[in-house]
Amino acid sequence: MLIAIIALVIGAALYVVNMVGVNINANVICSLGVLIVGFAMLIKGADLFVEGASKIAAKFKIPQIVIGLTIVAMGTSAPEAAISISAAFQDAAAISIGNVVGSNIMNILLILGVSAVITNLKIKPNTLKFEIPFVVLITAVLLLLGWIGGGLDKIDGVIMLVLFAAFLGYLFYLYKKGDDLSLIHISEPTRPERILLGSDLTVASAKSIAQVIGVDDRTISLTVVAFGTSLPELITCIAASLKKKSDIAIGNIIGSNIFNILFVVGLASICSPSVLTFGEAFIIDTIVAIATAVLLGLLVLRKKELTRAGGIIMLVAYAGYFAYLFINPLGLA
Repeated sequence: MLIAIIALVIGAALYVVNMVGVNINANVICSLGVLIVGFAMLIKGADLFVEGASKIAAKFKIPQIVIGLTIVAMGTSAPEAAISISAAFQDAAAISIGNVVGSNIMNILLILGVSAVITNLKIKPNTLKFEIPFVVLITAVLLLLGWIGGGLDKIDGVIMLVLFAAFLGYLFYLYKKGDDLSLIHISEPTRPERILLGSDLTVASAKSIAQVIGVDDRTISLTVVAFGTSLPELITCIAASLKKKSDIAIGNIIGSNIFNILFVVGLASICSPSVLTFGEAFIIDTIVAIATAVLLGLLVLRKKELTRAGGIIMLVAYAGYFAYLFINPLGLA
């Protein structure tokens, strides 16, 4: 599985390089190699985190949907958290923010799109009524905070973490209601050090690739880095779709997107030694992220499931956004 993941990353990276018409030289190949090693460490570290945490959750008989929205989402968001925080310390705000925004767009349009093509994904009433609108709300809050101040400071980070605490309170409420769902039984230890080291390698190599091929950090973070950090979600959702566990598939994505914005960006804003600059180009990208969540809500509103037709619509929408990034790399309106 890991070999297949690495092959996907190589293909995506080389495709991006080819799109910008750059000759592949030794520096690019070396940076791609480091990037792939970083991704592999992030993925394996997150995978082991999910397995170990899920075993603990199963022992306490926590419902499947809560596992999807917390433990699986937190584990699959670990790469985004590690990269965004590492990027903040390396004065790479574009990677720190672009990684999260790009990952959230990719999670819904690409990953749920692929999963829905495999099988129709049913959605829980709570997810449709509360969680998807909450994703729209907090993405709008991110846009507002970044737009008003031109960046995200420690106060903005505190605001996001307060909202994150409110979200955890909501999940506790779900648990107390006694949602009767099957449990996940997995048993492996966690290895967080792989996530931390992998994040440093990924950020450094991404910045190097951007410099070598003449692409800005924003474009690299919204595509290659976002793709790499979204691989855990991709694997989780495809596996859940094949096993007909749609609660895990959709719950994982929605929970991961919430974690990405509130926990990852919030923590990165607080940990960053300086303000995380929110460039004008990110305004359009964040609006796209809001639109993708709205699109998901509309596609599941009628039948209470994401159908194959809806999945195809999402994949076409992502193809359009991907093309926009390279047609208009500076994100000019």
